[in-house]
Amino acid sequence: MSDTLPVLRPLRRSLALQRHGSLLLPLLVLTTLFFYPLLLIVQQALQDNSGHSSFAAFLQVLESRRFISALLNTVQIALFTTFGCLLLGSVMSLILVFIPFSGSRFISLVIDTFIALPTFLITLAFTFIYGSAGLLNGGLMALFHFELPPIDFLYSMPGVILAEITVFMPLVMRPLMAALRQLDRSQLEAASVLGAHPLRVIAQVIFPAALPALLAGGSLCLLLATNEFGIVLFIGAKGVNTLPMMVYSKAILESDYASACAIAVINILLSLGLFLLYRLAAGRAGARSSSC
Repeated sequence: MSDTLPVLRPLRRSLALQRHGSLLLPLLVLTTLFFYPLLLIVQQALQDNSGHSSFAAFLQVLESRRFISALLNTVQIALFTTFGCLLLGSVMSLILVFIPFSGSRFISLVIDTFIALPTFLITLAFTFIYGSAGLLNGGLMALFHFELPPIDFLYSMPGVILAEITVFMPLVMRPLMAALRQLDRSQLEAASVLGAHPLRVIAQVIFPAALPALLAGGSLCLLLATNEFGIVLFIGAKGVNTLPMMVYSKAILESDYASACAIAVINILLSLGLFLLYRLAAGRAGARSSSC
C-alpha cells in the first residue's frame, strides 16, 4: 500500500492541473466579455473630467430629480410586469394543463414561439393594433365618427407594462406548465373526492408544488423588466423614463459618459439586489417544501 502512494501522487497532480486548465478558457471568456467591460464602466463612473478619482458623477446623479423619477418608474414597471406575468401566466397555465380542449397544444406552441421573437416585434404589433393610427382606433373612429383616437393608453406606463407582460409571460408559463404536468394527479382526485373547493385545491395542493417554478419564472421576469430598454424606446411612452433609457440618453444624446456609467452601475446593483432577494425567497421556499 505504501508503495502505491508515490505513484498515485503524480497522477492526482496531473488530474488537478487538468481541472484547473479546463477553467482557464471559461475564465478568459468571462474576463474578456464581462468583467473587463464592467471594470471600465465602474472606472469611468468613478473619474472626473481630469481623470482623478471622484464620486461627483454619483452625487450628481443621485441629486437629480430625473434620476429619482427614472428609478421609481423602473421599479414600478418591473413590479407590475412581474405581478401581471405571474397572475395571467398562472391562470393560463392552469387552463392549458388541467382543462384540455382542442387547440390547447397549438396555444402552447404559440407561447413557445413568443420566447424566440425579438421584443420590438411585439411592440410593433401593439402599435398596429392599439396605436393612434392602429386598427382599433381606426375602426372606432370610422364607426362612431370620433375626431380623436379614443384609445390612448399605449403611449403611457400602462402600455409599457402591458407590452412587457405580453413579452415576458411565456417565461413564467414554461417552467410552471412543466411543474404542473409533473404533479401527482391522485392528490387532486383525493382532494376533489373529499369535497375540497377548487380554489382550496389550488391554494393547498397545486400552489405549494408550483412555488419553485413561480419563483424561477417570476424572478427572471423581474430582472428582465428592470433592464428592459427596447420596449420603452420603441413605444415612445410620454414621460416614462427608466434607468436603461436614462443611460442611453446620457451616453448617446448628451455625451455625458460619466453620468451614464454611474447610472449603469446603479442599475447593475439594483439587478443584483433583486437577484439576491430571489435567491433568498427561493431558498426559503425550498426549505418549506422539503420540510413538508
